[in-house]
Amino acid sequence: MSKKILILIVLIFASHAGASTLFEDDTVLEVSLIGPLSSLTRKKESRAEMPFILRVDNVEHSIKLRVRGKSRIKVCNFPPLRIQFSADDTTESVFAGQDRLKLVTHCRLRDSNQTNTLEEYAAYRIFNLISDIGYKVRLLHITYTDTDGRTEDNSFDRYGFLIESASELADRVGGQVAQVAGVTLSSLDEHQAATVFIFQYLISNSDWSLVAAVGDTRCCHNGDLFDIGSYRYYVPYDFDLSGLVNARYAKSSPLLRKTDVRRRRYGGYCISTEALRAALVAIKARRADILDEIRQVPGLAQDDIESAIKYLDKFFVQANDEDKLLQLFENRCVP
Repeated sequence: MSKKILILIVLIFASHAGASTLFEDDTVLEVSLIGPLSSLTRKKESRAEMPFILRVDNVEHSIKLRVRGKSRIKVCNFPPLRIQFSADDTTESVFAGQDRLKLVTHCRLRDSNQTNTLEEYAAYRIFNLISDIGYKVRLLHITYTDTDGRTEDNSFDRYGFLIESASELADRVGGQVAQVAGVTLSSLDEHQAATVFIFQYLISNSDWSLVAAVGDTRCCHNGDLFDIGSYRYYVPYDFDLSGLVNARYAKSSPLLRKTDVRRRRYGGYCISTEALRAALVAIKARRADILDEIRQVPGLAQDDIESAIKYLDKFFVQANDEDKLLQLFENRCVP
């Protein structure tokens, strides 16, 4: 073996030794979050960082926790959170290499129904099945302990999930996060765009667009852009307002003239029929895997599994007539 090859092998192993395996494992991660939970949730508008302990595998990490999100902090008394790890505190841990991570939580403090959280987790997993360029997620079973002692139950457990950071996704796919105010259709990878458009139709999600949300200066609404090679890739997130999740607070988009979030209405932009057909064929080929993804969600009740499968399968029945569905997409696409 030559010296150059030996050096290359050593470098490869060294680079992977410190890499996090957080999103490479599908098992549910048992964790505890201990800290001033009441203060954090009651002062959610301030978004102040507060010290917490994150315990996993009998190892404790000193973290900072703060409220994040926009629409959910208005409708949820238990809002989504952002974890800030301390420097060098995650060595030899499942969180090795992590800096800041989004945590998707349950919405209502006293509501033990966790269906919405689990179904949104499933939506991310489904997108991972049809695109290699999507945010990975890791399901957590979280024991919360409120050191303020003000909640009705000082300790309770719920499901939640972590979302891969944009920087980690960029590193994984060999790209860069694009911090831009807007995007043109011609700059997008057409297959990825078509996949996103059809995916949003599949789960009946209208809470997204290729323009910045009101008050934001960066594109796009509920999606990030990545420069990979000579094209930009749109990667969606936040699926709580989709028909698949069907959260109690979800409202349909007036722009799409929908009265029911469960009613599918195409909101994709106008791109070539060839790209849409190729993406549709690829998604149809994953039908069994997509429906199995719902069956495999830990903690999801059997009734909810059957309901979600029935809902998703209606899309595949509709997609049996490809020409008719593609014509619908073309008739309703956004110019």
